[in-house]
Amino acid sequence: MIYFDHNATTPVLPEARDAWLMAVDRFVGNPSSPHRLGARADKALMEAREQLADLLGCHALDIVWTSGATESNNMILAHLARELSDDAEVWVSAIEHPCLVEATRLHFPDRHRVIPALPDGGADVGWLEQELNAARPAAIALMAANNETGVLQPWREVRDLCRDRGIPFICDAAQWIGKLPATGFGDCDFVSGCAHKFGGPKGAGFLKVPAQGRFHASTVGGRQEEGRRAGTENVPGVLSMMAALAKRAGQLADGVDARHRLRSGFEARLLEALPGSEIVGAGSERLWNTVSALMPEGDCRQRWVVKLDKAGHAVSTGSACASGKEEASHVLTAMGLDEAQASRALRFSSGWETGEEDWDALLRALVETAEI
Repeated sequence: MIYFDHNATTPVLPEARDAWLMAVDRFVGNPSSPHRLGARADKALMEAREQLADLLGCHALDIVWTSGATESNNMILAHLARELSDDAEVWVSAIEHPCLVEATRLHFPDRHRVIPALPDGGADVGWLEQELNAARPAAIALMAANNETGVLQPWREVRDLCRDRGIPFICDAAQWIGKLPATGFGDCDFVSGCAHKFGGPKGAGFLKVPAQGRFHASTVGGRQEEGRRAGTENVPGVLSMMAALAKRAGQLADGVDARHRLRSGFEARLLEALPGSEIVGAGSERLWNTVSALMPEGDCRQRWVVKLDKAGHAVSTGSACASGKEEASHVLTAMGLDEAQASRALRFSSGWETGEEDWDALLRALVETAEI
């Protein structure tokens, strides 16, 4: 099976697997225990915090270990619901991941506004600047890179707008980290990420919180993570995550230009081979690994996925967390696509280990599938 669904999850790297096995054998103690085995585990977690903090550009104690970005995003909104006044309003972009959208609706059902998206897939910063002249939300959320289209968002610009006005800024960086340099995230108030998006294990992630002020715990019953998340920390998962991140950092140092060329070459050949196909967000800066394509009219996207799966290629229709839903993608509709267009969308997301021969094989399978 040739795998083109890395935005949903990635295979575990050998380095991450080795780090997990090492940690299972070496750090058997509970990090909260007072004996030497507990102290060793706690020290390993602190060293991992320092490594991640150095990458993000923040203090080590700003890091909270979690089970992944979904938990982290839910923690942020639950915290804000307790911290903010009853009339406080939260603004979130129209193209956020379902976990942040649903958490916002849960905790701020009648007190949130949606930042519109432009047809190119980016958040409308012009709209945001204009609205900020008349109102001041209690928090603003904008992801770093969209999981469905790969479009890079103007998160740095929005971060600076928020900082100038004293507004907490939330950034879901799950799709960015491990694919692009993490410089600048330390200046965000809240940042979420997860290991399995860049070759680490499932069930491990992090949340970066503000250095000053309290953070309300969503999970209680223990003083772990400086009282911000109760429960015994997943030491093997954290160390495995950091091993994967170290591997990706080394690959990022070599640049991503070649992988951009692989993606761009595939897109050009796809448009030529399958008349009627379109690339979503074609004019925008996007992740080097992500292609969101509207297939030629005919079979629905679920049929494409099934046929490609039988041909030995794993692709998706968009967000894995929204799979099984009948309605059109909220991301694509926010960009102005109608239901018929959105129903033709497929997502091809590669990984660092994906080669030119894999892109070539995918194109051949798409052409053959179109002829069936």
